[in-house]
Amino acid sequence: MRPELFESLKRIGWVTLVFTFLFLLVSALERKEESTVAGVEIEIEPLPGGYRLLTPGDVHQLLQRSFGFDLERQPLSRVDLRRVERVLEYDPFVRDAEVHLDALNYLHLDIVQRRPVVRILDEMGLNYYLDEEGQKMPLSPHFTARVLVATGQIPPYTPEFLQKEKHLLKDLFRLVEFIRQDEFLSALIEQVDVRRGECTLIPKVGDQKILLGRPENLEDKFRRLKIFYEQGIPYEGWQKYKTINLKYRGQVVCEKR
Repeated sequence: MRPELFESLKRIGWVTLVFTFLFLLVSALERKEESTVAGVEIEIEPLPGGYRLLTPGDVHQLLQRSFGFDLERQPLSRVDLRRVERVLEYDPFVRDAEVHLDALNYLHLDIVQRRPVVRILDEMGLNYYLDEEGQKMPLSPHFTARVLVATGQIPPYTPEFLQKEKHLLKDLFRLVEFIRQDEFLSALIEQVDVRRGECTLIPKVGDQKILLGRPENLEDKFRRLKIFYEQGIPYEGWQKYKTINLKYRGQVVCEKR
């Protein structure tokens, strides 16, 4: 066989192979589009302690309301994965959602919940959580989060409150974060009451009040509080005091019962 003829047949063979591969690929994709969702698998990452603020049933209802139909048994061509993710992440309990189809056409929804860090109960009757990022969350019918409670004269929530230069809710949120990140304080404090811009801390044990004042100079104030609890309380006993006042620089002023 002449070399020129051999090279021509070789090129024709490669072209035929490529077209055959493309034809099979297109056919497979068309069959994939015509197939249906075999099932919906929902995985919700629990909060510490194994708790969930929403359930797989809540997720099914959310998707059915948004799409107008159950995703299971629907043609794949009708299921927009990006839209499913957007719908899930719009829910106030969801921080992140990942959606994918596996080789068997099962739709997997992997959901990360928002984690509440403080419950707000203000004088206007509003009752909601703030999560770790300062996002507002409603209460859950499935679980009451055991978090710090803030009460009293708290300004209304606005989505941009953390970007404000001065905002009492921002100061309150920073105070909550400071308490959460300190092992001693998080074990001690269960409530922050806000009146006229000043904060009173309510311990978990006893009925004394810790007068913090404005939520500023937190490191200095809590350093003094820790020294008092380490050195003063063991000798006098925590039931002896009605108030522990941290508002005065360099001092801890106590009122006895």
